Amino acid sequence: MIASVRGEVLEIALDHVVVESGGIGYRVNATPTTLATLRRGNETRLVTAMIVREDSMTLYGFAEPEARDLFGLLQTVSGVGPRLAMATLAVLEPTALRAALAEGNTAALTRVPGIGKRGAERMIVELRDKVAAYGVGEESPALSAVPSPVGEQVVEALVGLGFPLKQAEQSADAVLKADPAADTSTALRAALSALGKSR
Repeated sequence: MIASVRGEVLEIALDHVVVESGGIGYRVNATPTTLATLRRGNETRLVTAMIVREDSMTLYGFAEPEARDLFGLLQTVSGVGPRLAMATLAVLEPTALRAALAEGNTAALTRVPGIGKRGAERMIVELRDKVAAYGVGEESPALSAVPSPVGEQVVEALVGLGFPLKQAEQSADAVLKADPAADTSTALRAALSALGKSR
């Protein structure tokens, strides 16, 4: 089992990074949030989970152990495999995910592509007690909402493009504070521009 990889970042793609360690380039699947913290040519250390199948061995990388633990926990739910677990962590950061599970927030969970209402309810039933031990703060990212219809549409579009929910909400908030009269397309372009610069 490969528990972590440390080395030079050789390549960054939309859904994975290649890290050279000991002369070997490891392809590590990761969320947009994790990939956004990496720079080609820099050294990095990712905690990893290794999934072994009959026809493949795949590494999944995370910036912190908490995300890796949640990745494993999600897969204990019937019907949730590595891809859906990664999609969940791409949309909901660890704090937001724990909050959604602990508080039974199906609306937050169904924002993840591939998770319907029944799937969200199954996740909550099976994982609520397991994440409750972490504790949930009063201001949970899963429940912070952009109140305007334009803001909600911008957040939904950004999440659909692979940005984490928290980052999408913060970007939409910032854009609409700067230009409250912006329509959806204008606000989305401004949000994407700001997010592009932050990368």
